[in-house]
Amino acid sequence: MLLSQNFTLSELCKSQTAERKGLLNLPDTDQIEALEKLCAYILQPIRDEFGSFIVSSGFRSPELCVAIGSKITSQHTANNGAAAADFEVAGHDNYELCKWIEANLPFDQLILECYNGEPNSGWVHCSYADEGRRETLTYSKAKGYRQGLLKDG
Repeated sequence: MLLSQNFTLSELCKSQTAERKGLLNLPDTDQIEALEKLCAYILQPIRDEFGSFIVSSGFRSPELCVAIGSKITSQHTANNGAAAADFEVAGHDNYELCKWIEANLPFDQLILECYNGEPNSGWVHCSYADEGRRETLTYSKAKGYRQGLLKDG
């Protein structure tokens, strides 16, 4: 099922952990609608601007969240009309990618995760919700979550 011009439901639900543990990782109708909005407002515009990229983590069922040590309230579960994805765009610095998203897209939450100043370090977490908060954060294991997009990880 196509969620946008270049993103499918199966790629946003793909999980090696779910496959390995035999977990179903399938969204319901409301969750699919949230994923369609994530693709329309966040992922497809990034693809149009920067070219092809792979979503490393999209939809997660509550069972998958538990299996990977995440919270079942994560926006990756596409509940309450919000949905999230983790990704990188090859050849583009994740900090610079976050700055472009911040300036151009109607995100709910944007997190620069595990970035250490090296262009290929870390990844981007971005969510969409109809009434987005426009919250920007930087996360590192050493410093936890901090407000804003910070180059020092």
